[in-house]
Amino acid sequence: MNVKVIRVIELLNREYGEKKWKKKFDPLDQLVLTILSQNTSDRNSYSAFSNLKRKYPVWEDLIGASEEEIAEVIRIGGLGNIKAKRIKGTLVAIMEKRRNLDLSYLKEIPTEEALSFLTKLKGVGPKTAACVLLFSFGKPVLPVDTHIHRVSKRLSLIGNADRLKAHKILQKIVPEEQVYSFHINMIEHGRRICKPKPKCPKCVLNGICDSASRFYPELGKTE
Repeated sequence: MNVKVIRVIELLNREYGEKKWKKKFDPLDQLVLTILSQNTSDRNSYSAFSNLKRKYPVWEDLIGASEEEIAEVIRIGGLGNIKAKRIKGTLVAIMEKRRNLDLSYLKEIPTEEALSFLTKLKGVGPKTAACVLLFSFGKPVLPVDTHIHRVSKRLSLIGNADRLKAHKILQKIVPEEQVYSFHINMIEHGRRICKPKPKCPKCVLNGICDSASRFYPELGKTE
């Protein structure tokens, strides 16, 4: 057990509330939404996703559309041409491998096998695959975004690991039953407090953070 990560979880749960998993999207919807969320705001990615669902009520319809048409539909989400190619390519690959676009079977197979299937799809990396498994099935797979990576590095939970290695490190030290809450609360903390220019004096973690005194010399670890 990693004592420090347990303390981080406790403090974040106390500050933001312990989050309980609740399914919002089916796995294919979640996959498309996660691709759309890359390098844009939640608001814009949700708008682009809503536009796609209106234009293509079933994902099979999107496979027959041109990349240019798809790009126009999702333009509000940014990087329309790149994401259109990625989304269409991913759906085509799933259809070729599965003969359908139903990913519900991922719930019943071992997590590592599910991750392997998803990450072998072109354009689907560890974070996107983890989002599908965590948010659609509640599997204890931890996506690491820019906020989680930044906060974890400042807390010395991952050393100088890049995002790819951070996935593996955090997956080992965060208790399975806390993966969902840790993910949501770390992102919230990164957005509110531990920004690129952090607000350490207001941070509930400053007593256990190795970086607080670097940004604010008057602060020192108290735990």
